[in-house]
Amino acid sequence: MKKASSLFLWWIPPALVITLFAGLIYVTAQQILRQDANDPQIQIAEDMSGLLASGVAPQNLISAGVPTEISKSLATFASIYDDSGTLVISTGTLQGKPISLSQGVFDYVKQHGEDRITWQPEEGVRSAVVVVRYTGAQNGYVVVGRSLREVEARERMIERPIIAVWLILLFISFIAVFFIHRREFKALETI
Repeated sequence: MKKASSLFLWWIPPALVITLFAGLIYVTAQQILRQDANDPQIQIAEDMSGLLASGVAPQNLISAGVPTEISKSLATFASIYDDSGTLVISTGTLQGKPISLSQGVFDYVKQHGEDRITWQPEEGVRSAVVVVRYTGAQNGYVVVGRSLREVEARERMIERPIIAVWLILLFISFIAVFFIHRREFKALETI
């Protein structure tokens, strides 16, 4: 019994280090994937807000053609809201209805100029959304988003190899601790 508990005590520090590094690698990779998901929306939202601030009408930036159903499509959607947070025009719909963000998002953006959020309007529908405020001839907000479905699939893909390597390294470290300290364990057997 002493031998097993002693082995376990020697193994805890390398196991913790391996676990921390595996966690760090996963969190870093996941955050890179998630932050990269914002890049197209940032560019589109900044370009649109600049044009709106210079006086271009919202209807000239967004056509009222076939809307993007955000629960099914990976396409980027864009919406323009007036200064009070009322929808002016949008390419995105959810279950056939115009999308709407909470007033708290617009309040935050009014103070900070921009927000980048993960928006989940209903179960199974998650989007990377960028909200930018524009001021000029008129004031308002540009909301640009796209589905996180593919990004989240990539996140799941990196989980498996990281978990596999983590478990392999834990096993190797356990064996290494055993062999490094085997003389001490043999001495414990004679006691």
